[in-house]
Amino acid sequence: MAETPMQKLPGTVEHIVYSSEDTGFTVLEIDSDGELVTVVGTLPAVAPGEELILTGRFTSHPTYGQQFKAELCERTLPATASAIRKYLASGAIKGIGPKTAIRIVEIFGDETLEIIEKNPMRLAEVPGISKRKATEISEEYKHIFGIRAVMLFLSRYDIEPSAAIRVWKTWGMLAVDVITNDPYQLCIEAIGVAFETADMIAAQMDMDTAAPQRIAAGIRHVLIHNLGNGHTCLPRDKLLPAAAGLLGLESYLLEDVLESMVADSGLIADTVGGIPYIYLPDMYEAETYIAGRLKLMLDTTAPEGARCDADIAALEQRLGIEYARLQRKAIAMALESRVFILTGGPGTGKTTTLNGILSILEAQGAKVALAAPTGRAAKRMSELCGREAKTIHRLLEVDYRNENDPGIKFKRDEKNPLRFDVIILDEVSMVDTRLMHSLMKAMKLAARLILVGDPDQLPSVGAGNILRDLITSDIIPMVHLSEIFRQAQASSIVSNAHQIVRGEEPDLGVRDNDFFFMRQGDYGRTLQTVVDLCATRLPKAYGFSPLWDIQVIAPSRVGALGTVELNKVLQQQLNPKADSKIDFVFGAVTFRERDKVMQVRNNYDIVWKKDDGEQGTGVFNGDIGVIEMIDRPSRTILVRFEDRVAEYNFDMADEMEHAYAITVHKSQGSEFEAVVMPLMNYHQKLYYRNILYTAVTRARKILIMLGKPETVSAMVANHRKVLRYTNLAGFIADGMEA
Repeated sequence: MAETPMQKLPGTVEHIVYSSEDTGFTVLEIDSDGELVTVVGTLPAVAPGEELILTGRFTSHPTYGQQFKAELCERTLPATASAIRKYLASGAIKGIGPKTAIRIVEIFGDETLEIIEKNPMRLAEVPGISKRKATEISEEYKHIFGIRAVMLFLSRYDIEPSAAIRVWKTWGMLAVDVITNDPYQLCIEAIGVAFETADMIAAQMDMDTAAPQRIAAGIRHVLIHNLGNGHTCLPRDKLLPAAAGLLGLESYLLEDVLESMVADSGLIADTVGGIPYIYLPDMYEAETYIAGRLKLMLDTTAPEGARCDADIAALEQRLGIEYARLQRKAIAMALESRVFILTGGPGTGKTTTLNGILSILEAQGAKVALAAPTGRAAKRMSELCGREAKTIHRLLEVDYRNENDPGIKFKRDEKNPLRFDVIILDEVSMVDTRLMHSLMKAMKLAARLILVGDPDQLPSVGAGNILRDLITSDIIPMVHLSEIFRQAQASSIVSNAHQIVRGEEPDLGVRDNDFFFMRQGDYGRTLQTVVDLCATRLPKAYGFSPLWDIQVIAPSRVGALGTVELNKVLQQQLNPKADSKIDFVFGAVTFRERDKVMQVRNNYDIVWKKDDGEQGTGVFNGDIGVIEMIDRPSRTILVRFEDRVAEYNFDMADEMEHAYAITVHKSQGSEFEAVVMPLMNYHQKLYYRNILYTAVTRARKILIMLGKPETVSAMVANHRKVLRYTNLAGFIADGMEA
């Protein structure tokens, strides 16, 4: 169903129900042709008596009933003496109350607001107002109308009101002058306007394309953009040509500006391994802090080291087991080290080893925290270890009081550290540099760190390559479990995963185990087979739920077998349109009740409620759920994520995607009962060994691969490593040498 069209609603502000000075979000009542209407939207510094022309839509909230959601606001000040008196008496201008408002209007009448703006000292003619108070009233008036001036100025360039609020909070009365002088200031992290938008504004202002402000913004934009490609920094000789290409200038024109930015500490330059690199300051601080903290941990020994052999022997006797040589070594090193890395592929006994470490640490009285980067990974860790595991964000406690500051802030940091003696972090390959930095800042100085992961999986979505860098440094104590245990050897999923890692082709001919290959010759047939497997064959043979148990995983979003096309076809088959199910259209996507969806970015404000009544906030990138309800009047969506239900509004639909099929990158940290993976023609950039290995290891009970055997062979042979410019390994090595 298409959205209702925008409409205009004129009226006079009668009452302010709620207003946030930080965000500008306001709930108010206006008198529109004699009818009182509740309005919500970003409407900063609005006061009773003002006349508004609002553009937006009527909605129906489940709790508060019908409301008008304002998207745009045209406003005029009250013009008559009676309207001005009501406006001032409402407290719109600090320092003027109801009685003072009456006295001012009695003297100045319809000219009152003009007097306050242009000749405020005349207010001293009013009994009870001193010259000092007249100045204070004038300053408050300028403050209120400064926000309006900024919003009006930015509205010419289609800058949304929330960004205008951030602009005002950053520069106040100087905002318009700052932007006019340098529109690229809008790109700073505190404001967050896109470089392309600022560039458009600069062009309309006839700014020189070689202006230093434009060049500096272009250089920063290239560094920020490449954070999304996983790079914490860029070599100088890569950065300059990329920025020059963006700006349409010759590289030599950028040299002086770059030197000036480094001199002013706007960027950081450092040479590692003889190569000059350029960093954004926060990324440089993060990498060097992690390296420095690890060096400090490596310089000190952990307690209880002398007893570990006896503790391991006692644990073996109590459990009636005997650890393998590498497992025993890993447990001992974890107990003896301040920082330790445990790696290994499927079936190598990582969980058994980790549980052994946990048991001994707890017996020694250590307070241990278990954490993972995603909700699904934390849930899986809890199931395997029999203890509560939290996401890193939940462990560090997101600080919602700082929601208007750039970046994520946590309550736990060096001033308010975690009280745990040991932090055990799983799925470390998924952890990016910023999150690792936050975790290490929150650890108390004496705390120990145990990192668990699989270096053959894909690196983090965010910037950095933490696990691989720590391994590459060759300084952190580490054990890699390589022996596949007998019970795991029976699984073709496990054995084929290890063959893929070794560069050997998996056995595609097995028909009676948990790994199946279905040869397919064309896209149409492959697509239909995927649908049949999800809708009929796997549910019938194994009792799997198409929504919760079966997951289609593909290397790419695009193409005939990319996730976008797969999701369209799978939705039609698994959740077709019906009168009993409400749906709504968002862009080119139709969301429907009972759809399988994924959250595609971290949102710390989404409210959820668990089945046991517990309430909280926050849904994170990669969380998979099912739409339980769509309510068109209130524009509300309820999504079930396993044991909790989260509430969205229609405007947040860009944070969701259908999840009948997901990319391999999005599948990291998760396991599914059954995985279906279509592979057809070979694409070198998307089809490589780590992609195949990561997808295979997502399957718990059944893996079905479809396509051409030569595609699988090419993926195994393509051992390309995802290039990421990071220097953590170098900083660790330099620190140890120093």
